[in-house]
Amino acid sequence: MAVIGAFTENPQQDGTTTTKKANERPAAAPIVEDATATEPTPEATTAAPSPSPSVATRTETERQSIRYAVRTVKDPDLTEGKRVVRTRGVNGVRTLTYEVTLIDGVPTGRRLVSSVITKRPVTQVVAVGTKRTSRCDPNYSGCVPIASDVDCAGGGGNGPAYVSGPIRVIGTDIYRLDRDGDGYGCDD
Repeated sequence: MAVIGAFTENPQQDGTTTTKKANERPAAAPIVEDATATEPTPEATTAAPSPSPSVATRTETERQSIRYAVRTVKDPDLTEGKRVVRTRGVNGVRTLTYEVTLIDGVPTGRRLVSSVITKRPVTQVVAVGTKRTSRCDPNYSGCVPIASDVDCAGGGGNGPAYVSGPIRVIGTDIYRLDRDGDGYGCDD
């Protein structure tokens, strides 16, 4: 007798053994439809409409400094060239309000809605002296120079400054120009 085919034993998971011929094809597996099949269904082949973007707006405020101005005024009571701050300058504040457009949470546009001065700047006032400094001693009428010592011109003094007379003494005779006490100096 000839053996037409060989038999093999296949162990199963449940512990039983099945026998089949070696050249026998396995039985086709039953077709089971799976909801997660990778083949597209007719509905899946058409593109689903994408959701419209989310558009929102918000308000933002920003503050800017406003630099104070400086005004200079002449002051005849201050000596020439001297500068004194009479009113201290203070910067002001401007508040800017913007409307910001957001698409899907990302800012895409910004529009200025209002600009309001919330604190006015204070102008700084600087006084500049115009009074000429007198180079004459105020104790005498006429001009007696201010120096460590003043003598009458043509006299016997050693200076360093000299004055031509007569000079009237109206205060204290600090240079002793009125030697005879008559109220006039360098009158000899």
